[in-house]
Amino acid sequence: MLETIDSLPQILHPWLTWLSALTLGQIWKAVYNPPNKVNLTIAFLVISYRLPSYLKQYRTWRESKRVVEFEWAVPKEADKEWKGRVIENPSLFAHKHDESLLPPESGKTGEKRDYITCYDPSTGYHLLTLPLLSASEVSNQIIKAHSAQKGWAQTTFAQRISFLRSLKAWVLRDMEGIVRVACRDTGKTEVDAVFGEILTTLSKLDWLIKHGEKTISPSARPGNLLLAHKVSKVHYTPLGTVLALVSWNYSFHNLISPILAALFAGNTIVVKCSEQVAWSSLWFVGGIKACLRACGLDEDVVQLVVCLPDVAETVTRNRLIKHITFIGSEPVGKKVALAAAEIMVPTCIELGGKDCAFILPGTDLDFFSSTWMRGAFQSAGQNCIGIELFLVHRSQYPRFVEMMEPRVKALRPGTDVGSLISHSPIDKLTSILSSAQKSGAKISAGGKQYTHPTYPRAAYFEPTLVVNVTMDMEIAQEELFAPVMTVVPYDDIDEAVSWLNDSRFGLGAGVYGKNRGECRRVAGALECGMVAVNDFGVFYLNQAMPFGGVKASGHGRFGGEEGLRSLCSVKSITEDRFFSYIRTSIPPPVDFPIPEPKRAWGFLVGLVNLAYARTVWGRAKGLGGLLKGLM
Repeated sequence: MLETIDSLPQILHPWLTWLSALTLGQIWKAVYNPPNKVNLTIAFLVISYRLPSYLKQYRTWRESKRVVEFEWAVPKEADKEWKGRVIENPSLFAHKHDESLLPPESGKTGEKRDYITCYDPSTGYHLLTLPLLSASEVSNQIIKAHSAQKGWAQTTFAQRISFLRSLKAWVLRDMEGIVRVACRDTGKTEVDAVFGEILTTLSKLDWLIKHGEKTISPSARPGNLLLAHKVSKVHYTPLGTVLALVSWNYSFHNLISPILAALFAGNTIVVKCSEQVAWSSLWFVGGIKACLRACGLDEDVVQLVVCLPDVAETVTRNRLIKHITFIGSEPVGKKVALAAAEIMVPTCIELGGKDCAFILPGTDLDFFSSTWMRGAFQSAGQNCIGIELFLVHRSQYPRFVEMMEPRVKALRPGTDVGSLISHSPIDKLTSILSSAQKSGAKISAGGKQYTHPTYPRAAYFEPTLVVNVTMDMEIAQEELFAPVMTVVPYDDIDEAVSWLNDSRFGLGAGVYGKNRGECRRVAGALECGMVAVNDFGVFYLNQAMPFGGVKASGHGRFGGEEGLRSLCSVKSITEDRFFSYIRTSIPPPVDFPIPEPKRAWGFLVGLVNLAYARTVWGRAKGLGGLLKGLM
């Protein structure tokens, strides 16, 4: 230490010598004087002043940690051993051809009502024939949600977080029941359900619990020299009642995800589920309402609408709705956008896509083969971010096909791969495959409807591998939403990128390779909303990330900060930093009536240069002009 002191300026030597000679005890005594009446009194006053605030923070923290247990019975139909009545020709309207599927009270009330037939597409079992809501009944539901919103907006973040923790506890405790309900209504396998329904939902819950409050709490924004005496903040306030029209492919997650975000933002929500999954949606929303009741909160903040498209049109045009989220097909998405424009509300529209796995030269095919199988056949390909297209460099193309063909052929419908949601897509799918064959493509595995030996009325399609595909074929341009692996060889990376960018779609993509720089270059060049490098779909498993696409894949984002804030009304508030002490006044040279225009001009030129001149000298001249104008 002393040797170091000698190298420092002479003037510092006495002070540094004294400091280096101090013992730890002397330093402690100098910093901390033993308690006496004066400092004890000061400490008591400070603690007493801050104690109410500390107690309030503690109570808020404790309330946010509260988990409320509640019971929600799993329906008997979800039991693995349950066997229902087999519908000969299962469809949403099977009851029109077989009136015995209608409930006993049907037609006895004198009231005309539409129905839908709920069934398990993987077995053909009848679940329920459900009466649909009329336009007036749906309107009443929207009014209920609207009426509940004012009270819900007054709930604290601690109350909302406690509600989310309670829902999370339910998902963890009753995961098997939730999975079985989802599988019964969609035909997916339990493995697929855990991936797509449970993991994603728990990720959403965790992100909201940990980061939601910070995301929509008032945030300070930087000012400038002219506003140095001001504080500027952005506030995120609830929009009101929002609407979500959600798809059937993930009946639990697609339903609960917009509900979680809307409620956390202080909104109430009306959810219009797909008719294909009305049975499970009723049960899932019932569980959410049970949680709200258990937490002492208003269950009217969530309303489920089950109706046909003609009634849904009245929902999207209801002026009590302040935001619309839509997940579904492009034709319906366009109608929703038109309806939203009519009532002037913002939208988030997700329309699916033609996501690719872009496999760069030299990629480790053996390592990623299982990832690609999961990406193509997860939920029987009925996955908006599923891999619909495999672009493989010609140098690795034969090896890729050689690896994938036996793996695809080994897949077992009903065990490895679930059913389609219904028989409806099968004819179109068969036609597209036939067209591809006629154009030179080869079906190396599958390619047709599968008749299950135990469940012949089920809606299965064989896991399919199509090779020798070119980008001008319909199969390479249209979203299939089916268990089909479509493989396109390419020679030049940039040319292949241009093929994809010329597509109508732009939801997500995966880029695979050994060179990080090349992977990043291709990921940056692709025109889409999300890219996973050397992985499949992980951008959605991370719910801190925004989800959405470009072009015909939609617009807007849900998930992450962007999604949560889009459900808020953004309000800018600026106030005095030292309230009532330093305030803005209108300087005399520019006060009405303007006393001297020439003086006012000189004052304003000085003000502009003081604030924004590029050099210090320019700002100094501006200050001089400002002072001159004030004199």
